[in-house]
Amino acid sequence: MSVSHDVTSSHASRLSALADPLRRRLYDYVARADTPVRRDEAAASVGISRTLAAYHLDRLTDAGLLATSYARPDGHTGPGAGRPAKHYEPVDHEVSITVPPRTYHLLARLLADAVAADPTDQVVSALLVAAEKDGQANCIHDSDLMTALRTRAYEPEIAATGDIDLHNCPFHQLAQAYPQLVCGLNHALLRGVLAGLGDNPNRADLTPHTGRCCVVIHPNST
Repeated sequence: MSVSHDVTSSHASRLSALADPLRRRLYDYVARADTPVRRDEAAASVGISRTLAAYHLDRLTDAGLLATSYARPDGHTGPGAGRPAKHYEPVDHEVSITVPPRTYHLLARLLADAVAADPTDQVVSALLVAAEKDGQANCIHDSDLMTALRTRAYEPEIAATGDIDLHNCPFHQLAQAYPQLVCGLNHALLRGVLAGLGDNPNRADLTPHTGRCCVVIHPNST
């Protein structure tokens, strides 16, 4: 078995930074936040001191998993406003390891290129049907919708409105390159998940927006 030097020295070092449970909780909090996070906010989220949070956040930054910026609180400008606070946010790239190395993303990109080049849209239609059937067929072991969404890495969260926001797009890189195709497939897949759980598939609403999955799941209508 051989593993490339790039995988072992770069990606592996990044993933090892998340091996510490506390550091992973801090990373998850920053990754799920809608805006860059200050050290004191991150510390409070996991119940540790600001100093300890700063240490772990900076380790995550050194590993290339978080990016930093400096800003004063809203409304605090000019002399006497104090020093800008350090803020953390996730970097916009993915880190993964396969042993031995695989390039599934290349195959996915080539297939997406071929689908996008089809002038008849027949392949797209077939893919949408397949995605919905797959979502429906593969949720039989899930006890409820939130479990099904977590299993599929969507990182769901129930908003104050009752909507289920999906903080992670499992197909992020492809969605950036082929938004119409991938978001359509994602929407069909989630419709299938809802249907497979005996729920209303129309709850899944295709609503693309920056920083989250393109689908929002609305509450059941009364």
